[in-house]
Amino acid sequence: MDITIHTTSLPHDDPDASLAFYRDVLGFEVRSDVGQGRMRWITVGPVGQPGTSILLAPPAVDPGITEAERRTITEMMAKGTYGWILLATPNLDALFEKVQAGDAEVVQEPTDQPYGIRDCAFRDPAGNLVRVQQLR
Repeated sequence: MDITIHTTSLPHDDPDASLAFYRDVLGFEVRSDVGQGRMRWITVGPVGQPGTSILLAPPAVDPGITEAERRTITEMMAKGTYGWILLATPNLDALFEKVQAGDAEVVQEPTDQPYGIRDCAFRDPAGNLVRVQQLR
């Protein structure tokens, strides 16, 4: 079977802040930006990898979600426990310096893990955990 990951989704509560982070700090290109105000769906992805994208989407807009579920999602986002993604780069230290200069909340500085990888972690403007591994 031939299958790839095309798009994954992360929630945002401030589309302009999320766009600036993923475009200006991480260097992703904007593939689409539809909607207005807080109701914007923004697709970004790594330059040179048109088949892989992240959809930055407003949370809890599905009409099937109850008010209690919306509150839970909002609370989880505020705590940073709702969305996360794992990225990889050949130059972890350079990426970490750029992210740190962009005022992201650092969760873990670049660390050699006992299980064989070097990685770091930070939060995007919506509180999503972004972990980045060093490519070897």
